[in-house]
Amino acid sequence: MGYLAITMFAVAFAMVARRLSLTIVTPPMAFLGFGALAAAFNLVTIESAEALLHIVAEVTLVVLLFLDAAQIDLRALRQRHVWPVRMLFLGMPLMLAIGIVAAMPFLPGWPLVAVALIAAILMPTDAALGQSVIANPAVPDRVRRALTVESGLNDGLALPLVLLFASLTAGAMGGGETNWLLFAAKQLVLGPAVGIPLGLAGGTVLLFAKRHELTDDVYEGVGALALAGSAYLAADLVGGNGFISAFAAGLSFGYLVRGRCKFVYDFTESEGQLLSWSAFLLIGLALVPPALAYLTPAMFGLILVSLLVVRPLAVWLALAGTDASHLTRLFMGWFGPRGLATALFALVIVDRVAHDLAEPVLALAVNAVWISALLHGVTAAPAANWYANIIKSRGTCPEMKEIESSAKPLMTRQPPKTSSNP
Repeated sequence: MGYLAITMFAVAFAMVARRLSLTIVTPPMAFLGFGALAAAFNLVTIESAEALLHIVAEVTLVVLLFLDAAQIDLRALRQRHVWPVRMLFLGMPLMLAIGIVAAMPFLPGWPLVAVALIAAILMPTDAALGQSVIANPAVPDRVRRALTVESGLNDGLALPLVLLFASLTAGAMGGGETNWLLFAAKQLVLGPAVGIPLGLAGGTVLLFAKRHELTDDVYEGVGALALAGSAYLAADLVGGNGFISAFAAGLSFGYLVRGRCKFVYDFTESEGQLLSWSAFLLIGLALVPPALAYLTPAMFGLILVSLLVVRPLAVWLALAGTDASHLTRLFMGWFGPRGLATALFALVIVDRVAHDLAEPVLALAVNAVWISALLHGVTAAPAANWYANIIKSRGTCPEMKEIESSAKPLMTRQPPKTSSNP
């Protein structure tokens, strides 16, 4: 009965999704909220939802890491895109450093590596929670592209740090005789060592098959998903990390294919929506109720500091010296919502840290996700229109000029062209 209610809710939501896109209600907000309500009314037991969540979480993370990486144009990354490159390669280290300093007063008694783990888990952003921003045609393309590229790349860049700090935390909290530093090194090195050649091999085979008309778009999609799964499983067999392997495979696969696998760019906006919605719903079902029990004033304060201070300050500093205006730096600093990556990373590493920290780490991540979904979801459309009107009133300005139009976009897939507030 409970799962029937869930599927009927998904049907109902899909039927009004376009109209809801004109409001402050976002799909993550809706599915997180419905999942929490379903748990509150015992429509589905938390235990059964947890079992399903672990499967969905791993599949979702593997697929999204692979596809996000496959959409990145590495050649363009070397040549241009000052704003997203600054936010990724300068902003993320700043977020980590500022996040550690900001979190220490809220986490007294925690080992430094555990505080760093929290800061790393809270770094990745989720474009799905700010859909009204990146899909709003009134917002300058350059700003939307920067946010899209950042959200597409930062989960893959944050993952090695999350795994490293999780391993070091386990060692610091008395993780037995395991050499956690060596374990972390193997995870970080063997993953790419497996994923990169698999991605190159997969891209080579795909191009050969296309040249000889041995396949078409439908079957290419099956092959891409199977390649992502292969990278994950192969890395696990040799002691590497499957998630990093999937991301590395996506990078090398996309490097060769360069826009010639239509599925890679369509899946995230079609079938990928169902996968993402399912993950948010299961997080609401299985993780939000127990996480709320852990929501202390200190945890709430840390989450607000992360959302309101850590990221905005890091982005502000990272973009210093560029042509981004003060308003644009503030705008892009605010729209860094925490979503699937934050929750799924915490879920993946929860068994690797000491029992005393496992539940607090997971609870903090999940509470950060639903609070971010609420705050960023409610402010996305109004703030995007307010910002767009101010930029438009200024006439010619850096945000309105495509100074990098001579090069190809860093992410082959452009920001989604969906409805937004007028």
